[in-house]
Amino acid sequence: MSQEENKPNNEETLPNDEEMIEEMVSEEAEEVGSDLERVQMELDQLKDKYTRVHADFDNIKKRLEREKYQALEYAQEKFAKDLIPVVDSLEMAVKAADAEGMEAAELLAKVKEGVELTMKQFLSALEKHGITAVGEEEPFDPNVHHAVQQVDSPEHESGEIVSTFQKGYKYKERTLRDAMVVIAN
Repeated sequence: MSQEENKPNNEETLPNDEEMIEEMVSEEAEEVGSDLERVQMELDQLKDKYTRVHADFDNIKKRLEREKYQALEYAQEKFAKDLIPVVDSLEMAVKAADAEGMEAAELLAKVKEGVELTMKQFLSALEKHGITAVGEEEPFDPNVHHAVQQVDSPEHESGEIVSTFQKGYKYKERTLRDAMVVIAN
């Protein structure tokens, strides 16, 4: 064999190699292009999803803010509803006082009974909402009692409550009004 025969034909192999390379580059470019399109579509979908979630979050935030203000505005609604029957009872007492044909003593007894029942109803409504009277039997506590007078009392120890001028009230654990009391010396 001659040397020329052993020599590969560069002219024939080069064009084939170039065609193969171009074909491979073209295939790779198509794959990269399709991958890029797929990634771009996923990105667009994620952007859309983010936009929707963000809008939903803003809507929920606005709704909760609105509900919070409504809750604050109407916070005393239950309390007010529980006081309406007390007002009804007082109105009935006023109408009963205008009734004719009753003796004064009988009328006074009925009005007193009505007022006592109304007070009981009123205190029940207060207790239902956490408002309680400071007990008169409780030991003196400067956080809930206000000593307005001191007296000598052989039946009571020093600092003990002798009598109450005005009841005190608490809302849960907070003092609404101190009880005005007389304590022993």
